[in-house]
Amino acid sequence: MKVFWTKGPVQKGVEPPDLSEDPEYSQRLQYLGDKLKKNCTIRLSHVTLKDSHVYYFRIITDKEKWTGKKGVTLTVTDLQVESPERVTEGDSVRLTCKSSCTLTDRATFIWYRNSQPLTERRDRNNELLLQSVRREDAGRYSCAVHGHNHISPAVQLNVTYPPRNVSIIQSGQIWAGDSVTLICSSDSNPPALNFSWFKENESSAVGSGQSFSALQSGRFYCQAHNQHGSQRSDAVTVTVKASFVSGHSTSLSAAIVIVVICAVLFLVCIIMFIRKRKCAGVLDLKQKQVKQPFSADRNHSDDGLYARVSPRRTRTDLTAGKTESTDSQKISYATIQHTRNNEDNYENLRMDHPDPDVRSCAVKVIYSTVK
Repeated sequence: MKVFWTKGPVQKGVEPPDLSEDPEYSQRLQYLGDKLKKNCTIRLSHVTLKDSHVYYFRIITDKEKWTGKKGVTLTVTDLQVESPERVTEGDSVRLTCKSSCTLTDRATFIWYRNSQPLTERRDRNNELLLQSVRREDAGRYSCAVHGHNHISPAVQLNVTYPPRNVSIIQSGQIWAGDSVTLICSSDSNPPALNFSWFKENESSAVGSGQSFSALQSGRFYCQAHNQHGSQRSDAVTVTVKASFVSGHSTSLSAAIVIVVICAVLFLVCIIMFIRKRKCAGVLDLKQKQVKQPFSADRNHSDDGLYARVSPRRTRTDLTAGKTESTDSQKISYATIQHTRNNEDNYENLRMDHPDPDVRSCAVKVIYSTVK
């Protein structure tokens, strides 16, 4: 046998649900009686307007099924707050706490904003009047009847207002060639979507949008707009510094170093070229100076080498008494005395042109005089 409570309407051919198994009721429904002793009392907690129904008791056995015909009607009364969805700052607004049940004349009401009581006093009037509403009055409002634990569902009061506290956020001074981004912020409801940028002492706007990139020095301000009004910010100063005064001079210094290095390399190349040309000129001059005395003194130099060579005369010449000049006749060398150590003939060699330029050019030295 199964015994349980269900809710209507009950339809033929459709098995009604067991409330203890319904997710909407299972956590709030509790059986107080003993079903076996025919006591089916239940307790339903945290009731709301949606719980207003006709409830039936149902019994199911192996053979038959029964459902109470009359059932039990549950009527739930609720407190509700009536309020306009949106009001504008400065207007007056009236909130009303309504109940579906009949209240006594002595009933008093308590008002809450964001779950906090507005006042400690209890007012017999079920209305809350807010004159010249402010943005701070926005929040979730609810009401309750004194002596009852139930509090009405909260209702959101939305207060709209024009932009306030408009200000500019900037990154400071900038350098030539760079730009700084200015950001316009404001407190408004609904949020401001239109922004205009102005340069001080100029009537026309220089930019639009919440952010603005300043490329030059001056004082700038922004103006925020929404459907309820507008407000401008205080002007801020943007200063553009010359790049060579700042850390940007590092690039200039690097360029100067490169130029200096290139100039030094160029000078080194010029010096090497001039020195090479000078070496070539000195070499030509020394060669000319060496060649001239070499040919003229060849016979004299040969005298030293062949100092021990004596000519041999024939008998015919001796008998005839002929003498020939050594300058006009060829000499027939009958005997040549060769000195075994040839190095003795050149032991007194002297370099005639010890010029450092000639030595540096790595040329061969021609000896013009041999003693």
